[in-house]
Amino acid sequence: MDLSYIINELGEDRENYYRSVSPPIMMSSNFCFDNIKDMQESLEFEHEIPFYTRGVNPTTAILQKKIAALEKTEDALIFASGSAAIGAAVMANLSQGDHVVCVEKPYSWTNKLLNQLLPRFGVTATMVDGTDPKNYERAIRPSTKILYLESPNSWTFELQDIEAVVKIAKKHGLLTIIDNSYASPINMNPAEMGVDIVTHSASKYLNGHSDLVAGVLCATKEMTTKIFKSEFMTLGGIISPMNAWLMLRGLRTLPIRMERTEKSTATIIDFLASHEKVGKIYYPFHPSHPQYELAKKQMKQGTGQFTIQLKTENPDEIIRFCDSLKTFYLACSWGGHESLIFPAVAMVTSMNYKNATTPLNMIRFYVGLEETDYLIADLKQAFDKI
Repeated sequence: MDLSYIINELGEDRENYYRSVSPPIMMSSNFCFDNIKDMQESLEFEHEIPFYTRGVNPTTAILQKKIAALEKTEDALIFASGSAAIGAAVMANLSQGDHVVCVEKPYSWTNKLLNQLLPRFGVTATMVDGTDPKNYERAIRPSTKILYLESPNSWTFELQDIEAVVKIAKKHGLLTIIDNSYASPINMNPAEMGVDIVTHSASKYLNGHSDLVAGVLCATKEMTTKIFKSEFMTLGGIISPMNAWLMLRGLRTLPIRMERTEKSTATIIDFLASHEKVGKIYYPFHPSHPQYELAKKQMKQGTGQFTIQLKTENPDEIIRFCDSLKTFYLACSWGGHESLIFPAVAMVTSMNYKNATTPLNMIRFYVGLEETDYLIADLKQAFDKI
């Protein structure tokens, strides 16, 4: 399916809303019927026909079609956050006593789900170094049900060989789930490599404007129907019609935003790689990355997120560098129009850093849509402060 068709036309029945270029926002919570027969049909097919907005909403339905087509899956569900989408994907496929094998250092809330919340209900997890697919197989138990991937993660950017992990999963009859937020569906489609469920924090690239929080789950129609009738409807972690409309707006520019951020990031990386005050760069599409060839095999291009280590371990100097940046905002998310940093030193007071594995001099960057000369000038003046 052509990318331009997906973004601009798929699911948009303009003849039903006055040939409007932008789809309507159906803010109704309820939908009424002419007769009992129509109401019965809507209840019977509540996963397809609007009945109550906690289930199907017409504005959100347009978004679902586009997201599924972008990820090359049969269907998609839209959630109020990426955490909600991940939680539904995992919980829908586990019961008491089951076991999950997950890549180490995943998204922090995925880690809490698997190692703090689900153990309360008899579910266990084993975290493995995913750079070697065999580690997944070594960790499989008779009770294992899911192999969980995040390729790459969003701090040190280790990748998994997705096809190899899928092969292991199929050999053992296991389900695979991946968080594809980093690459976006523009740059990687894990379903084409055999992954069963693909999730995203849609607050990031899919929306791209830093004005909403959302998540998506992409899979077969059978799987999304199963999740819809259980975790989706029961827990009710839905997106509002207004936010669905904002995401539709954001999708219009997704390809050009991804192209711009990749080119700008490459320029910023070249500058940082040659700077005397930068020790190490973590970026899948930099030749120094140990999985550079795998990154090129699995993803079409790089994106806007990477990490550096400063050549200083002095907390005062690290803080001075970060506080001196004016164009790169201090913030935790990424994927919008604005460039950001998230320094590890900011987390010291929020966790027991004695047991942390992230060095204090690590700073995660996200490159937005500003001019690269503007960003590099900001970096230069901050480096001059240390």
